[in-house]
Amino acid sequence: MSLLQVSGSPHVHTTDSTKKIMWTVVIALVPTLVFSIIYFGWNAARVTLISVLACVLLEWFFQKVFLKGKTSITDGSAVITGLLLAFNVPSTLPFWIVIIGAAVAIGIGKMTFGGLGKNPFNPALVGRVFLLISFPQQMTDWARFPFLSSNAISGATVDATTGATPLALIRQAMKNGQNVSELVQNLPSHAQFLIGDRGGSLGEAAAIAILIGGIIMLVRKVISWHIPVSFIGTAFVFAAVLHWANPAMYITPEFHILAGGLLLGAIFMATDMVTSPMSNWGKIIFGIGCGLLTILIRVWGSYPEGVSFAILIMNGFTPLINKGFKPKRFGKG
Repeated sequence: MSLLQVSGSPHVHTTDSTKKIMWTVVIALVPTLVFSIIYFGWNAARVTLISVLACVLLEWFFQKVFLKGKTSITDGSAVITGLLLAFNVPSTLPFWIVIIGAAVAIGIGKMTFGGLGKNPFNPALVGRVFLLISFPQQMTDWARFPFLSSNAISGATVDATTGATPLALIRQAMKNGQNVSELVQNLPSHAQFLIGDRGGSLGEAAAIAILIGGIIMLVRKVISWHIPVSFIGTAFVFAAVLHWANPAMYITPEFHILAGGLLLGAIFMATDMVTSPMSNWGKIIFGIGCGLLTILIRVWGSYPEGVSFAILIMNGFTPLINKGFKPKRFGKG
C-alpha cells in the first residue's frame, strides 16, 4: 500500500523539482555577479566565494551534527543564500565577518527552523541585518564612489574615496536641510545606475543585471509578476507623491527605484517561495507592504536603506496573509 507523504514547502506543482528551481535562480544571479566583479574587481569575487562556501559547508555541518538528517547542500538553496548574502554586503568586508554572516543566515535564519521550506524569514536577509547591527562601520565601508565631489553636501566633509552610497548622501543632505534636487545633479544619472557606475553593495552594481535575472526567472516561471510589480509600483507611487509634495526635500521615484537594493530585494528576495504568500492576492498585499515600508524607512527611519527590514517585517506577516487570502475550496460558493 502506498502512503501519502506530506512535506514542508515549497510545494512544486509542475514537472520542475525544487532543485531545478534553485539552480535556475543561481543562473539568474550570474549577470549580477559578473557586473559586480567588473565594477568592484577581485574583492567582489572574494566576498562571493567566501560567502557561498561558508553557507554550503555550514549547512552540511548543521544538518550532520544537529539535525541528524540527510544533507541537502546539492539542492542549490545554500548557494542562493551565499550569493544573496554576498550581494547585500560591501566588497571591502573582511572575510571573518562574511563567515559570521553566513553562520547566522544558515544557522539562525534557516536550520534552526528545520531547513529549507520551514524558515519563516529570508536567511540571507537575517544574516545581512545581523551584520548591519553588529558591525555597522564595516558594513557601511563601501567601495570608492567616483562621481561624488567632496563639496556635494554643504556643511559635510565627504571624501570621494569613502564610498558613501547615493541614498546615504541624500539622507545626510536632508538632515542638513540642503535642497535634495541640487544634490542629485552631482550623483550618477539613471543610465549610470543601470550599468553599474555607483557605490554600494555587490548586488547594487547594475540595475540592468538584476532585471536580466528577473526576466530569466519570469520566463522559467520560477517567480510570478505579482510581488515585484506591487513592490516596485508601490514604492514608485509613494515616492512620487512625496516628491510632488516637496521636490526640494524628497528625491524622484526613479531615483528610489534605481538606487540602493530595491530592485534586488523586489526581484530576488521578496519573491522567495518559502517566505512569501502563496496566493496571487496575498503576494500583491505582501509587495505593497514591502514597498510602503521601504520608502517609510528610507525617508523617516534610522537607516538610508529600508529594503531588508521591509522584507523581513512582511515575512513575519506572511502566515497572516496566507490565512486571509486563501483560495476558495472546490465546491464552496
